[in-house]
Amino acid sequence: MTEKKSKKGVYLLPNVLTTFGLFSGFIAIILAIKGQYLESAMAIFVAMLWDSLDGRVARLTNTQSTFGEQYDSMADMLSFCIAPALLMYFWQFEQIGKIGWVGAFIYIAAGALRLARFNTQIGIQDKCYFQGLPSPAAAALIAGLVWAKEFIGITPYEQYLTIISWVILVGAGVLMVSNIRYYSFKEINLKGRASFKLLLIAILIIVVVMWWPSVILFTFFLFYALSGVIITMIDVRKKRALKKKTKNH
Repeated sequence: MTEKKSKKGVYLLPNVLTTFGLFSGFIAIILAIKGQYLESAMAIFVAMLWDSLDGRVARLTNTQSTFGEQYDSMADMLSFCIAPALLMYFWQFEQIGKIGWVGAFIYIAAGALRLARFNTQIGIQDKCYFQGLPSPAAAALIAGLVWAKEFIGITPYEQYLTIISWVILVGAGVLMVSNIRYYSFKEINLKGRASFKLLLIAILIIVVVMWWPSVILFTFFLFYALSGVIITMIDVRKKRALKKKTKNH
């Protein structure tokens, strides 16, 4: 009885897109080291764009694979864990000594743990929600902060910028390894028909983002990071109220 030969090779299209994202993360690191912080932040957003495309293309073309999932995870580690941490370190933390690199390492370690946990839950997790802040969203929050500050320029709060940056970086790391749920947007059907009003709203959103991209993107991802915390607090209060009501009865 002949055994079936295992299929060799990989799906080209989604893995090429993943490679583009990996390259963007690599470029972001190089730019951060050279002191080109604005360009580095933008490269992280480009990596995020490729990351969102490779998964959707794989699902739309039915070219998902274990290799692709693992390769995507490795690319995410570079683009959304190492690159944002190094960008923040060279941008704000290089002059503050150990506390600077400790904050950067906390973020990298949290990102690695987040990706490892995600990989172990592939196929069993709720598709509507992520457990913990997704690493691309955390990276976008960091890159958005750098981009927005570089765009705005000097402010009256310059002396607090390093502290604020450290808190946001470490806070993003903590949220990545938390059990807080975040909406995944994976259930949005891009192939189905939509109303004309929805199309106009989408166009309006794109125009607004293009008008002032740095501040709007940072604000969006900051609200997204806080949304999970707020929803969790509301759920906890509801459960406590229900438990209290049950005991009284």
